Amino acid sequence: QVQLVESGGGLVQAGGSRRLSCAASGLTFSSYAMGWFRQAPGKEREFVAAISRGGISTYYADSVKGRFTISRDNAKNTVDLQMNSLKPEDTAVYYCAATDRRVVTTWRQPSAYNYWGQGTQVTVSS
Repeated sequence: QVQLVESGGGLVQAGGSRRLSCAASGLTFSSYAMGWFRQAPGKEREFVAAISRGGISTYYADSVKGRFTISRDNAKNTVDLQMNSLKPEDTAVYYCAATDRRVVTTWRQPSAYNYWGQGTQVTVSS
């Protein structure tokens, strides 16, 4: 049974930092590209960042580029999202997800992902 479990969410002031982590089990972690998505109330789930299977290539939404960093540790089966210079508009439930798709351009689409975590709430106060 595949499980993705996010942690690290919480309340943070604008301009602050937060590190999210996602622990994966039940799958061959290094065979999956990993992504982070977020969903704010009343909005669609949106792409935040993705990282290739080996961790060499990373991709970001324009809204977080330069502020967020995605990384992974294939030995520990974890993927992290370091979030700096947080803004109130970053407030959302953050989800990690795993995809076996090989076409990089699909990684920005939620439909490309096979497995999802339950999400962790990040609230940025102004």
